[in-house]
Amino acid sequence: MMVCVKSLRAATLLVFAHALLAQQSQWVHPGADGRLIYGRGKSGAVIPDYSFAGYHSGGGALPTIPAQIKLMPSGADDTAAIQHAIDSISARPLDANGSRGAVQLAPGVFHCSATLTIAASGVVLRGAGSGADHEATTISLTGDPHVGVVIQGNFALSTVSPATNIIDAYVPFGTHTIHVADASHIHTGDLVQISKPATAAWVEFMGMSGLEREDRDEHWINGTLTTRRRVTAVSGNAVTFQIALMDSYDSKFLSTEHFTVQPVAVSGQVNEVGVEDLRIVAPAVTVGFHDPHTIAMEINAAADSWVRNVAMIDTTEGVRMDFNSERITLTRVDVEQSKTITSSAKPFHFDIHGTQVLVDRATGTGDSVFYFATGPRQQGPVVILNSIFHGNGNLEPHRNWSTGLLVDNCSVPDSGIHLVNRGNMGTGQGWAMGWGVVWNSTAGNFVIQQAPGTITWAMGNRGPLKSEGVPDGKGGRVHGTPLPSGSIESQGKPVAPQSLYLSQLAERLGPGALKNIGYTTADPLH
Repeated sequence: MMVCVKSLRAATLLVFAHALLAQQSQWVHPGADGRLIYGRGKSGAVIPDYSFAGYHSGGGALPTIPAQIKLMPSGADDTAAIQHAIDSISARPLDANGSRGAVQLAPGVFHCSATLTIAASGVVLRGAGSGADHEATTISLTGDPHVGVVIQGNFALSTVSPATNIIDAYVPFGTHTIHVADASHIHTGDLVQISKPATAAWVEFMGMSGLEREDRDEHWINGTLTTRRRVTAVSGNAVTFQIALMDSYDSKFLSTEHFTVQPVAVSGQVNEVGVEDLRIVAPAVTVGFHDPHTIAMEINAAADSWVRNVAMIDTTEGVRMDFNSERITLTRVDVEQSKTITSSAKPFHFDIHGTQVLVDRATGTGDSVFYFATGPRQQGPVVILNSIFHGNGNLEPHRNWSTGLLVDNCSVPDSGIHLVNRGNMGTGQGWAMGWGVVWNSTAGNFVIQQAPGTITWAMGNRGPLKSEGVPDGKGGRVHGTPLPSGSIESQGKPVAPQSLYLSQLAERLGPGALKNIGYTTADPLH
């Protein structure tokens, strides 16, 4: 990629100017030449490059797809007409860019009594705007509670070559290169699956073997944790990945089990799907979370896709994304709730179970809600950037061990940003997040707990730090014995660079990547 030297020099000078005004983290900070310098922990852990999160592994401009079908609101139920248009475009051949075309909805109100489903690659559903004026396109969800829009793939994973065992005694968080017993079946360019058994010894070490609750079966995780990586080099028995591993692998917790690496192939995901420039509106109702309720969008088994400039109004939940989705950008998505859930179980504005996900410039309002949460058993990178949420809710990973989250320049001024052990909540949600980073963010309070054998980082944040124990499973937290806090630096004063994600992106791909995603500098406030 050609990089403009003058632009790169200007970006470097800006980063260096911020470094002069801000504190520096021992873990990552700009050097004299503006390039980032990374520190390592005693175990070898290093903060990784999060810039691979997002559409086309970060830094890719979202395309504008030509409209093939244009629709006007009918004044009656528009579900069948919109779905027919989506299906008609889905039957078209893909062009050289992987696109089939867009359904363009005119300004006005489209009434939909059932879910709109995009189940083919290269299809875009687009309105005329997401504002609250006559120029906007509104999808009004009528009838029984349902999901407004679903992006739906059909994920399948197949093995390509035999698995081999990792022979390193310990693989630190942030590692790019591992050593295996036999690399003869692994080649540069391969996609591989790395598997980590959740052994009884590891679960006990994490303090998760004794979850008990009178009214339900309690458990944390079992089975095998998996992640996928693209191989960039093989040398002898050393295998190098494009994206760092975002969990640690400690052989002392194994007995007869192994950490394995296996070449695989993925099929069935839908690609190059977009939903943009519209409002999804539901009747404002107060319900329990486990009662039937409206969800604005679901994203299942999608890759290299996006949601752009979409408002979600009084849908009890905003966006749900499944485990088999990756390389997704959600930008300028606004979720507004005027009613409060009645149950102790709370809904989500952004419920992200996928990987390489970027949530950028999101906004939200509402009470008794998780504004942003990761789901179980998933490795990052997952990034939420330059987003703000108002109300009595939290930005908080939710359950059963996810790793590799970056919270970057986010604000939850009325409530909290929490990386915590959720203990007996739910059916034993336990440690929800390990190896997480909160960077230059603001909140009414922070709870930054550190799971055994990990580091949790919090740098340059503004807002009071709280120490808490494990939740009691009845909606509150035990305030007896606080759990250990993570690595806290420069609380109350920002660190340089202003945005870790944007600085890493500019360093990896050049300043043009910032422009591609709508930024002029690595400072998200400009």
